[in-house]
Amino acid sequence: MALALFDLDNTLLAGDSDYLWGVFLSEQGVVDAGHYEQQNQRFYDAYKKGTLDIHAFQAFSQQPLVDNDTDTMLALRQRFVEQKIRPIMTPAAFQLIEKHREQGDTLVIITATNSFVTRPIAEAFGIDNLLATEPEVIDGRYTGKIAGTPCFQGGKVIRLREWMQQHGLDMQGSWFYSDSHNDLPLLQEVDNPVVVDADEQLLSHARQAGWPSISLRE
Repeated sequence: MALALFDLDNTLLAGDSDYLWGVFLSEQGVVDAGHYEQQNQRFYDAYKKGTLDIHAFQAFSQQPLVDNDTDTMLALRQRFVEQKIRPIMTPAAFQLIEKHREQGDTLVIITATNSFVTRPIAEAFGIDNLLATEPEVIDGRYTGKIAGTPCFQGGKVIRLREWMQQHGLDMQGSWFYSDSHNDLPLLQEVDNPVVVDADEQLLSHARQAGWPSISLRE
Protein backbone atom coordinates (compact mmCIF):
# COMPACT_ATOMS: atom_id res chain seq x y z
CA MET A 1 0.00 0.00 0.00
CA ALA A 2 1.74 3.16 -1.24
CA LEU A 3 1.09 6.84 -0.66
CA ALA A 4 -0.74 8.65 -3.46
CA LEU A 5 -0.22 12.36 -2.89
CA PHE A 6 -2.16 14.98 -4.80
CA ASP A 7 -1.63 18.71 -4.99
CA LEU A 8 -5.00 20.44 -5.15
CA ASP A 9 -5.00 23.77 -6.99
CA ASN A 10 -4.52 23.48 -10.76
CA THR A 11 -3.84 19.77 -10.28
CA LEU A 12 -6.95 17.95 -9.07
CA LEU A 13 -8.85 21.18 -9.62
CA ALA A 14 -8.92 22.92 -13.00
CA GLY A 15 -8.38 26.21 -11.18
CA ASP A 16 -7.07 27.67 -7.92
CA SER A 17 -9.32 27.40 -4.85
CA ASP A 18 -7.39 30.03 -2.89
CA TYR A 19 -7.72 32.59 -5.67
CA LEU A 20 -11.37 31.70 -6.33
CA TRP A 21 -12.19 32.04 -2.61
CA GLY A 22 -11.01 35.63 -2.83
CA VAL A 23 -13.08 36.22 -5.96
CA PHE A 24 -16.12 34.71 -4.25
CA LEU A 25 -15.73 36.86 -1.13
CA SER A 26 -15.47 39.94 -3.33
CA GLU A 27 -18.63 38.97 -5.21
CA GLN A 28 -20.49 38.43 -1.92
CA GLY A 29 -19.47 41.83 -0.59
CA VAL A 30 -17.56 40.33 2.34
CA VAL A 31 -14.42 42.25 1.36
CA ASP A 32 -13.76 45.46 -0.54
CA ALA A 33 -13.78 44.11 -4.08
CA GLY A 34 -11.33 46.50 -5.73
CA HIS A 35 -8.63 46.33 -3.06
CA TYR A 36 -9.04 42.61 -2.37
CA GLU A 37 -8.95 41.58 -6.03
CA GLN A 38 -5.83 43.67 -6.62
CA GLN A 39 -4.02 42.11 -3.65
CA ASN A 40 -5.32 38.63 -4.47
CA GLN A 41 -3.89 38.90 -7.98
CA ARG A 42 -0.57 40.24 -6.65
CA PHE A 43 -0.13 37.27 -4.31
CA TYR A 44 -1.21 34.82 -7.01
CA ASP A 45 1.36 36.24 -9.43
CA ALA A 46 4.05 35.90 -6.73
CA TYR A 47 3.03 32.27 -6.18
CA LYS A 48 3.41 31.51 -9.88
CA LYS A 49 6.85 33.14 -9.86
CA GLY A 50 7.92 31.17 -6.78
CA THR A 51 8.40 34.33 -4.68
CA LEU A 52 5.28 34.15 -2.48
CA ASP A 53 5.68 35.18 1.17
CA ILE A 54 3.35 32.53 2.60
CA HIS A 55 3.00 34.26 5.98
CA ALA A 56 2.05 37.61 4.39
CA PHE A 57 -0.37 35.85 2.07
CA GLN A 58 -2.04 33.91 4.88
CA ALA A 59 -2.41 37.10 6.93
CA PHE A 60 -4.19 38.61 3.93
CA SER A 61 -6.31 35.60 2.95
CA GLN A 62 -7.36 34.81 6.53
CA GLN A 63 -8.44 38.36 7.36
CA PRO A 64 -12.09 37.61 6.49
CA LEU A 65 -11.96 34.75 9.05
CA VAL A 66 -10.62 37.19 11.63
CA ASP A 67 -13.22 39.87 10.85
CA ASN A 68 -16.35 37.71 10.62
CA ASP A 69 -18.01 35.14 12.85
CA THR A 70 -17.26 31.53 12.02
CA ASP A 71 -20.86 30.47 11.35
CA THR A 72 -21.17 33.15 8.67
CA MET A 73 -17.94 32.04 7.03
CA LEU A 74 -18.92 28.36 7.14
CA ALA A 75 -22.19 29.16 5.36
CA LEU A 76 -20.30 31.16 2.75
CA ARG A 77 -17.80 28.33 2.32
CA GLN A 78 -20.58 25.86 1.53
CA ARG A 79 -21.91 28.14 -1.20
CA PHE A 80 -18.37 28.70 -2.47
CA VAL A 81 -17.79 24.98 -2.93
CA GLU A 82 -21.05 24.57 -4.84
CA GLN A 83 -20.64 27.65 -7.04
CA LYS A 84 -16.89 27.84 -7.67
CA ILE A 85 -15.34 24.44 -6.90
CA ARG A 86 -17.65 21.71 -8.17
CA PRO A 87 -17.57 23.13 -11.72
CA ILE A 88 -13.75 22.71 -11.81
CA MET A 89 -13.68 19.15 -10.41
CA THR A 90 -13.04 17.16 -13.58
CA PRO A 91 -14.03 13.56 -14.32
CA ALA A 92 -10.39 12.77 -15.09
CA ALA A 93 -9.39 13.86 -11.57
CA PHE A 94 -11.97 11.53 -10.02
CA GLN A 95 -10.79 8.71 -12.30
CA LEU A 96 -7.17 9.18 -11.20
CA ILE A 97 -8.19 9.16 -7.54
CA GLU A 98 -10.27 6.01 -8.03
CA LYS A 99 -7.39 4.25 -9.79
CA HIS A 100 -5.23 4.73 -6.72
CA ARG A 101 -8.07 3.87 -4.37
CA GLU A 102 -8.64 0.58 -6.19
CA GLN A 103 -4.92 -0.19 -5.89
CA GLY A 104 -5.28 0.15 -2.12
CA ASP A 105 -3.08 3.25 -1.93
CA THR A 106 -3.34 5.77 0.91
CA LEU A 107 -4.81 8.93 -0.61
CA VAL A 108 -3.59 12.33 0.61
CA ILE A 109 -4.27 15.86 -0.62
CA ILE A 110 -1.29 18.06 0.23
CA THR A 111 -1.81 21.76 -0.44
CA ALA A 112 -0.49 25.19 0.49
CA THR A 113 -4.05 26.52 0.64
CA ASN A 114 -5.37 26.74 4.18
CA SER A 115 -7.50 23.97 5.64
CA PHE A 116 -10.55 26.18 6.16
CA VAL A 117 -10.89 26.51 2.40
CA THR A 118 -9.72 23.03 1.44
CA ARG A 119 -11.30 20.65 3.97
CA PRO A 120 -14.70 20.48 2.22
CA ILE A 121 -12.97 20.15 -1.16
CA ALA A 122 -11.01 17.12 0.04
CA GLU A 123 -14.29 15.67 1.33
CA ALA A 124 -15.93 16.31 -2.05
CA PHE A 125 -13.17 14.28 -3.69
CA GLY A 126 -13.72 11.51 -1.12
CA ILE A 127 -10.23 11.90 0.38
CA ASP A 128 -9.99 11.80 4.18
CA ASN A 129 -6.32 12.75 4.54
CA LEU A 130 -5.61 16.45 4.11
CA LEU A 131 -2.30 18.18 4.74
CA ALA A 132 -2.82 21.92 4.35
CA THR A 133 -1.54 25.16 5.81
CA GLU A 134 -3.25 25.38 9.20
CA PRO A 135 -4.73 28.68 10.41
CA GLU A 136 -3.96 29.53 14.01
CA VAL A 137 -7.03 29.54 16.26
CA ILE A 138 -6.87 30.89 19.83
CA ASP A 139 -9.91 30.80 22.13
CA GLY A 140 -12.08 29.84 19.17
CA ARG A 141 -11.00 32.82 17.05
CA TYR A 142 -8.82 32.93 13.95
CA THR A 143 -5.72 35.08 14.43
CA GLY A 144 -4.63 35.43 10.80
CA LYS A 145 -1.38 33.58 11.54
CA ILE A 146 -0.17 30.10 10.60
CA ALA A 147 -0.10 27.27 13.12
CA GLY A 148 3.06 25.22 12.75
CA THR A 149 4.91 24.76 9.46
CA PRO A 150 3.17 26.15 6.38
CA CYS A 151 2.42 23.40 3.87
CA PHE A 152 4.30 25.20 1.09
CA GLN A 153 7.41 24.42 -0.94
CA GLY A 154 9.86 22.59 1.37
CA GLY A 155 7.28 22.81 4.14
CA LYS A 156 5.26 20.14 2.33
CA VAL A 157 8.13 17.70 2.85
CA ILE A 158 8.35 18.58 6.55
CA ARG A 159 4.60 18.26 7.08
CA LEU A 160 4.46 14.96 5.19
CA ARG A 161 7.33 13.45 7.17
CA GLU A 162 5.64 14.42 10.43
CA TRP A 163 2.36 12.90 9.23
CA MET A 164 4.03 9.68 8.06
CA GLN A 165 5.76 9.28 11.40
CA GLN A 166 2.44 9.65 13.21
CA HIS A 167 0.81 7.02 10.98
CA GLY A 168 3.70 4.59 10.64
CA LEU A 169 4.01 5.09 6.88
CA ASP A 170 6.95 5.58 4.52
CA MET A 171 7.66 6.78 0.98
CA GLN A 172 8.16 3.34 -0.58
CA GLY A 173 6.30 3.25 -3.90
CA SER A 174 4.96 6.76 -3.33
CA TRP A 175 3.30 8.95 -5.98
CA PHE A 176 2.92 12.73 -6.13
CA TYR A 177 0.91 14.67 -8.69
CA SER A 178 1.46 18.43 -9.04
CA ASP A 179 1.29 21.30 -11.51
CA SER A 180 3.69 23.73 -9.82
CA HIS A 181 7.43 24.28 -9.62
CA ASN A 182 6.78 25.27 -5.99
CA ASP A 183 6.34 21.54 -5.37
CA LEU A 184 9.75 20.46 -6.67
CA PRO A 185 11.04 19.68 -3.14
CA LEU A 186 8.33 17.03 -2.66
CA LEU A 187 8.34 15.81 -6.26
CA GLN A 188 12.03 15.00 -5.79
CA GLU A 189 11.26 12.96 -2.64
CA VAL A 190 8.71 10.50 -4.05
CA ASP A 191 9.35 7.36 -6.08
CA ASN A 192 6.84 8.33 -8.78
CA PRO A 193 6.64 12.07 -9.53
CA VAL A 194 4.00 13.02 -12.12
CA VAL A 195 3.46 16.55 -13.43
CA VAL A 196 -0.11 17.56 -14.19
CA ASP A 197 -0.99 20.45 -16.51
CA ALA A 198 2.33 21.83 -15.34
CA ASP A 199 3.67 25.37 -15.41
CA GLU A 200 6.54 25.98 -17.82
CA GLN A 201 9.27 25.85 -15.18
CA LEU A 202 8.08 22.50 -13.83
CA LEU A 203 7.46 21.10 -17.31
CA SER A 204 11.02 21.95 -18.32
CA HIS A 205 12.38 20.21 -15.22
CA ALA A 206 10.14 17.18 -15.84
CA ARG A 207 11.43 16.79 -19.39
CA GLN A 208 15.04 16.87 -18.18
CA ALA A 209 14.31 14.42 -15.37
CA GLY A 210 12.21 12.09 -17.51
CA TRP A 211 9.10 12.49 -15.36
CA PRO A 212 5.72 11.69 -16.94
CA SER A 213 3.39 14.57 -17.77
CA ILE A 214 -0.40 14.23 -17.88
CA SER A 215 -3.50 16.42 -18.12
CA LEU A 216 -6.67 16.20 -16.03
CA ARG A 217 -8.44 19.02 -17.89
CA GLU A 218 -11.42 18.56 -20.15
